[in-house]
Amino acid sequence: MTKSVLIEKVSEKVGSLTRKQTEIVVETVFDSIKEAMVKGEKIEIRGFGNFKLKQRKPRKARNPKTGEKVDVPEKRVLHFKAGKALREAMNTKNM
Repeated sequence: MTKSVLIEKVSEKVGSLTRKQTEIVVETVFDSIKEAMVKGEKIEIRGFGNFKLKQRKPRKARNPKTGEKVDVPEKRVLHFKAGKALREAMNTKNM
């Protein structure tokens, strides 16, 4: 699903907002999530899941093309854990 499809679905479901107003709402939600992630905050959306950052340690890796060893620096990575309601919805046969 693309962002434009999401905006269209939300706009249809709400009905009282224009497509442009719906786009502003969706953009605001995404921007708020992004700002919280940059600050290192955990985001919990009940029934959907949790987003949090994890710190990866620096490590040695191998370039698969040349076989030479390379240093991979430490970095923060996004981790998503699906909530119970989402996991159950994904595993039902009638989707």
